Order: sequence, then structure tokens, then C-alpha cells
Amino acid sequence: MLGWALTFLVIAIVAGIFGFGGIAAASAGIAQIIFYVFIVLLVVSLIGYLLKGRGNI
Repeated sequence: MLGWALTFLVIAIVAGIFGFGGIAAASAGIAQIIFYVFIVLLVVSLIGYLLKGRGNI
């Protein structure tokens, strides 16, 4: 998922360089949403890992 966020970020940067404002804004918005979803999933995973514990193998 982080790869998708980086892909849309690169698309936004390239579109911004070439002057495609609408495409750049849309790609940047999508990249930002995907990045925040990734961060939320990371935090949820870390909390689940910490609550589960490491002793139950």
C-alpha cells in the first residue's frame, strides 16, 4: 500500500512539473489518502502485536 502512495506521489510531482494542475492535485490527494490509511493500519497492527504478546508460540 505504501508503494501505491509513492506511485501517486511521483505521478503528482511529474504532472506538477509539466503543468498539469488538475492531474497533479488529484494524484497528490490520492497519495495522501493512501498514506494515511497505511499509517492507520500500521498503528492497528502494532497495537494488536503488543496486546497479543510474544510468549504464545
